[in-house]
Amino acid sequence: MSLEVLVENLKEAIRADGEKPLYGNVDLHKARELIKELGAYVLDVRPPEHVERENAEEVGIPGALYIPYPEFPKNLDRLPKPKNHPIVIGCKTGKLANRVAGFLEAMGYINVYVLDSDVENLIECHRAHTQG
Repeated sequence: MSLEVLVENLKEAIRADGEKPLYGNVDLHKARELIKELGAYVLDVRPPEHVERENAEEVGIPGALYIPYPEFPKNLDRLPKPKNHPIVIGCKTGKLANRVAGFLEAMGYINVYVLDSDVENLIECHRAHTQG
């Protein structure tokens, strides 16, 4: 990727983020809305040592992928396409999710959201709505 393409991708990402409430940081309710109404992908980026039980992909959240942050560069081929489809990224504290969001935006993804709480909360919410 050339520097010019990178700069254009970042400009577009910043413009797109400016149109989102809270620059794309979403709470649990908004994340579920994006998943249910728009079919957003969920990207769980927690390192394996931070996964308490199951990751978002294992628990069966529709469109969920588990790509641990340390393995992100080796799994670029697993990233969703097209690049304008919504992606909600989650981890334990938001730090790694924010980093991955920046990487995705630099790569040309423009509909990126970061879950503002532990992705385990989204997993538990999914379990509660699918069991029973």
